[in-house]
Amino acid sequence: MRFYVKHKRTPQIIIVSLIDIFAMLLIFFIVTTTFKTAQSALSINLPESKTASQSNNPTQPVVLAITSEEEIFLGDRQLSIEDLAPALKELQEKDPKRPLAMSASKEVSFGFLVQILDSLKQAGIKNLPTFTQQKERQ
Repeated sequence: MRFYVKHKRTPQIIIVSLIDIFAMLLIFFIVTTTFKTAQSALSINLPESKTASQSNNPTQPVVLAITSEEEIFLGDRQLSIEDLAPALKELQEKDPKRPLAMSASKEVSFGFLVQILDSLKQAGIKNLPTFTQQKERQ
C-alpha cells in the first residue's frame, strides 16, 4: 500500500505587501515631519487685548520674556532683576537697531512688572512693544 506523501513548500516572503507597508510608513513620516514647528522652551500665557495688531518689522526682536514664576529671560539667557539693566545696556550697545519686545505672562504680579519697567528705564529703553493675543469673540 502506497501512501501519498505531501511535500512541504519552502517558505516565501511576499515582497509586494512589504513594499506597500514601507511606502505608507515613508509617506506618514514625511507628512508628520513637515508639520513640526519650532516652539519656544518657555510657556507663557499671554494676556488678551482688544487692540492687538500684527507688527510689520522685518527683523526679529530680542524677546524679554517673563514667566508666571517671575523668571526673566533675555533671548535665551536667564537673568535676575539686578542683572537686567546692565544686560539691556550691553544689548543696545552691541546692536542699537535691533528691536526689543516684551512677552510677560498674565499671572506676573504688578510689583514685579514695575521692577522690570524700572530696569528698562535705567537702560534707556523708552518704547517697548509687548506680545499679546487677540481676545476671542464669543
